[in-house]
Amino acid sequence: MRDQPLSLLDITQMDISQHQFAFLSACETAVGDIETPDEVIHLAAGLQFAGVKSVVGTLWKVNDSTVRRLVEAFYKNLCGDGKMNHKRAARALHQAVHSLARDKDLPLDQRIVFIHIGV
Repeated sequence: MRDQPLSLLDITQMDISQHQFAFLSACETAVGDIETPDEVIHLAAGLQFAGVKSVVGTLWKVNDSTVRRLVEAFYKNLCGDGKMNHKRAARALHQAVHSLARDKDLPLDQRIVFIHIGV
């Protein structure tokens, strides 16, 4: 892929099943293209189709400060015992989102921007 951009189609045709987990903190990594809004394929789903067992993505724009806070809480929950286990990703995200939900100064759209798909 050095000579051209990496496309979503390229990703879905790869075998990356040796990877258990991906965290996509950039904006809109779990939404489709604006020209095909009804399509269910997006970067997060593409990684899962290619074999990644557990993927966290975002549904819309997210502030850097929100990402920092959520990622810190997420990895504390995911790796609290010193070991990363992709099977704990959904629960770790739930706990991290819950910790943000207590901050009533944080807009609702920033508290619920992340989703988990997969195992």
